[in-house]
Amino acid sequence: MSLDRPVSPNPYDLLPAVPSFTVTSNDVTDGAPLKDDQVAAKGNTSPQLSWSGAPEGTRSYVVTCFDPDAPTPSGFWHWLLVDIPADVTSLDTGAASGALPGNAFHVRNDGGEHGFMGAAPPEGDQVHRYFYVVHAVKEDSLGVDASASPAVVSFNLAFKTLGRAIIHGTYQH
Repeated sequence: MSLDRPVSPNPYDLLPAVPSFTVTSNDVTDGAPLKDDQVAAKGNTSPQLSWSGAPEGTRSYVVTCFDPDAPTPSGFWHWLLVDIPADVTSLDTGAASGALPGNAFHVRNDGGEHGFMGAAPPEGDQVHRYFYVVHAVKEDSLGVDASASPAVVSFNLAFKTLGRAIIHGTYQH
């Protein structure tokens, strides 16, 4: 079986435009291969993220990690951390497996877990991109619970996002 297919577009280019702000990481270098820590079979650890310059009116954040290059029509969601309080502007390395700030919670990723799942593309597949996105939200709560699907989280974000900060890493076996 061949997995040859075109490279998917940047999914965030296909959404309504919103202001951008800054996200940095000690663990992810934009456009560069991920460290072993962020690979499912090697470390499976959520990366450190820091953000600044969110739009005025931000009342909470959602952090996601999405792979548009998975061999599925819907990509693959690796991380969805919802309802992060507005006064939180960073997450430490491994934060996904520790105590979460305020009323923040995880929505089930496409691997079936409430938490972070590292990069895990099929052997021999094309380079995969992992978009780590901090979404500035105009409400205290996104209005979903932990049983929501990633698609429902994304749908709600389409209407409640004030801004996005994006950094992406890559991985290939």
